[in-house]
Amino acid sequence: MKNATATAAKKTTTAKTPATKTTAAKSTAAKSTAAKTTATKSKTASKSTSSKGIVKAKSSAADGLRELFVDSLKDIYWAEKALTKALPKMAKNATSENLIAAINDHLTVTQNQVTRLEQVFEIVGEKAQAKKCDAMEGLIKEGESIIEETEAGPVRDAGIIAASQKIEHYEIATYGTLCAFAKTLGENDAMELLAATLAEEKEADVTLTEAAYNTINFDAAEADEK
Repeated sequence: MKNATATAAKKTTTAKTPATKTTAAKSTAAKSTAAKTTATKSKTASKSTSSKGIVKAKSSAADGLRELFVDSLKDIYWAEKALTKALPKMAKNATSENLIAAINDHLTVTQNQVTRLEQVFEIVGEKAQAKKCDAMEGLIKEGESIIEETEAGPVRDAGIIAASQKIEHYEIATYGTLCAFAKTLGENDAMELLAATLAEEKEADVTLTEAAYNTINFDAAEADEK
C-alpha cells in the first residue's frame, strides 16, 4: 500500500514539473522582452537628446568661406537699399535741425555705399543681387514703431537716434566681418572698398552720439519734468 502511495506521489511530482518549467521559461522571456524594450527606449532617447538643437542646413547652404562672403554681400546689399527708403521717413519725422541734417547726409552716403557694393560684386566676379536681410528689416520696423509711439519733438528725436544707432552698430559689425572675409580670401581690392564703408558707418555713429548728447537727450529729459 505504501509503495502504491509513493508511486502516485512520484507521478504527481513528475506531472507538475513541466508546468513549473513552462512558467519559469515565460518569466525569463518576459524579462528578456522588457530588457530589450528598455534598451530600445534608451537608444531612442539618446538619439533624441543628441540631435536636439542641431539645425539642418538648407540645400542651398554655403559650404565654403567664399560662398558665405558672397551671401553676406547680398544680405547687406538688400539692407543698404532698404535704408535708402527708410532714412527719408526718419528725417521727415525728426524735429531737430541737426538730426535732420545728419540723417539726410547719411542718406547720400548710403546711396554711395550701394554703388560701392556693386563695385565689390564686380571685383569678386559676382552679379549684384539682393537677399532679404531679416535683421535690417527688423531694425527698420523697430524705428517705425518708435516714431509711432512717441510724440513729435525731442522725445521722438531721441528715439530716432536710438533706432539709427542700432542700425549703425549692425552695419559696423557686418562690414567688419566682410573686411575680414575679403582679407582671408585675398580679395584686397574688395576689402579696401568695404573698409571705406566701415569707416563711414563708424563716423555716422559718432555723429549721432554727438547729436544726442549735445542737446536732444537733455531736451527730451526736460520734457519729462513738464
